[in-house]
Amino acid sequence: MSREGRSRFPSAAEDKRSHEASVAREQTPQTLSPSYRLAFTDLDFLTDRALRPIRLQLELLKPELLLQEEHIVSTVVVFGSARIPEPEVAKARLAAAEKAAAAHPDDAAAQQALKVARNVMDTSHFYDVAREFARLVSSHGQQSGNRRYVVVTGGGPGIMEAANRGADDVGAESIGLSIVLPHEQAPNRYITPKLSFNFHYFAVRKMHFLIRAEALTCFPGGFGTLDELFEALTLIQNHKIEPMPVLLFGESWWRKVVNFDALVDAGTISPHDLDIIRFVETAEEGWQHIIDFYRNRPPHNRWAAAPTE
Repeated sequence: MSREGRSRFPSAAEDKRSHEASVAREQTPQTLSPSYRLAFTDLDFLTDRALRPIRLQLELLKPELLLQEEHIVSTVVVFGSARIPEPEVAKARLAAAEKAAAAHPDDAAAQQALKVARNVMDTSHFYDVAREFARLVSSHGQQSGNRRYVVVTGGGPGIMEAANRGADDVGAESIGLSIVLPHEQAPNRYITPKLSFNFHYFAVRKMHFLIRAEALTCFPGGFGTLDELFEALTLIQNHKIEPMPVLLFGESWWRKVVNFDALVDAGTISPHDLDIIRFVETAEEGWQHIIDFYRNRPPHNRWAAAPTE
């Protein structure tokens, strides 16, 4: 990833190599001292608390430069639970939970696990919906040169995997924005490797989700999905970002989890705030809404081509 033109001065990479060769030749207390390290190669220095502003800048800049190199002008964000597997996997887990519950009818934990397994089975069809939605989106927006509607996910399993997988199904590229968690999970194998990123800061990762977003889609999920959804709704509500389609897949699930009408009745949001969101059920319905939304509007990014049906 080199963007340096010709210069009269040695590049940072060249000086790094010269420095390492010099230290290898002359291993003295002075050259081996941490203070002698080049600042930009000193990981102890770069991870010091005082360097947080620099690390924030680096996390914002690295993906941005790489996305520019790939001519990605806009994205469609797909959020959803990492715990919703494809239906066949959910079916197998349900069978195992039923067997365990039958063997231990007085075990409260086994009964609760069975309840959860049934609910996961009920929502597992969204894996297939997310996969098909990503197929549709990716088939229409990825052309040579500037690319529009590139699918981006949080990089994990479940719904995220389904969306990256759908893009892969049609030979399209997709993005994964992973983040370091206490229980580390690897990025799913359907993300385009050169577009697989990893973050330390949630705040910077959130910015990258929205910088190029032309649509935000949310499938059933947990705290992370709700967090990203409500942050985006707040930004649109307060005109901090331009309006975009915000699609909630599975109206009955969302209305059970979030009482949007109660917020209106309580006076904490305005009735027209609910116009920001659209409930959809199928991949085709979601994609059609995006087409309709931009039919008579310019894209957010002036380099993006108009959508086609």
